[in-house]
Order: sequence, then C-alpha cells, then structure tokens
Amino acid sequence: MERNYRFSYPKLSGDGNGLIRRQGNSYEVEQPRLGFGPHLILDGYGARKESLINLTGIYNLLDRLPEQIGMTKIMPPYVFKYSGVKPEDWGVSGFVLIAESHISIHTFPEKNFLSVDIFSCKNFDTDWTLRYLTKAFSIRKYEIKLLDRGTEFPKENGAAASVVVGDRRIVRERASAVSSLENRLATG
Repeated sequence: MERNYRFSYPKLSGDGNGLIRRQGNSYEVEQPRLGFGPHLILDGYGARKESLINLTGIYNLLDRLPEQIGMTKIMPPYVFKYSGVKPEDWGVSGFVLIAESHISIHTFPEKNFLSVDIFSCKNFDTDWTLRYLTKAFSIRKYEIKLLDRGTEFPKENGAAASVVVGDRRIVRERASAVSSLENRLATG
C-alpha cells in the first residue's frame, strides 16, 4: 500500500503547540497544552466499491467508531445516498456528531474514492484509526493530513494565563520601543 503523509503543524517543537515524533514506521503526536485538537483528513483511493455503496456498513462504522477512539457520540449517525451533478459523482455521505466535534465520510463509488474527516477537541490514536479505515474500505492508497486546530486555544487555565501574560509582555516591550523611538526622534 502506498502512503503519503502530510502533516500541517505550525511548530514542530516541544513548546506546547504540538510535537510529532517518529516511532519506527509510525508517528506519535504529543498532546499539546494549547490547541483545540487534532483533525485527521483521509483521502482514500482504490477502495472497494461494495464498501463505498453500503449504507448500512457506513452507518455501523459511524455508530461504533466514536467509542472505539474514545469519543462520545451524542446523536445517531446520519447516512444517505446522494446524486452528483455528474452521474459518476453519486455516492454515500455520513456524519456523526460527537461531543468532541464530528466524524464525516463521503464516498465516490464510481471512482473508488472516499474522504473522511475526524475532528476532535481530544487526542485520539490516529494510527489505529487509519488502519481501521483502510481495512474497512480496502483502501489501496491514501493521503492524510493531520492538523492541530486552534493552536492558541487554551486547554487549561494555566496555559491561558501564560498566553495572556506573554502577550501582555510583548505589547509592553513594543510600546516601550515605540516610546523610546519617539523620544529619540523628538530630541533630534
């Protein structure tokens, strides 16, 4: 299976904004102190058509997946067949709302393609989730993007306080620099 990883993290350091560490052939994402949460985006190619048209199968996957990745389902999945503007763009879409955000699936059976989004304010095992989805849909090739959403969203009050204190320090330093420059310009 061909794999194409694309990670979109604003900072690859241990400063609280997310750290990606390679562990053998997989990647471990450290839970950041700041940031709203991970957003896994999967584009799957060469998927088995039968799995892409199976409304019951997609419903069952969306019904079970939240608990399997440690999330809280707050409504039953909503799954439906749709017709595209072009006849070959028909497919199945499904969505489940979780307390932590959402999981959505869109399939394009004529193109053996699907797109999956999992957004959560809580960390989850993206490697396990990727293996589960590639097996469930018999995906031959995929691209993933793993985003750290809301990178300045404070997960805890201490982190929020440190952001505010840091921002205020920067504002004071800039104001002092501007004032100093104005004084030098005024005195010639």
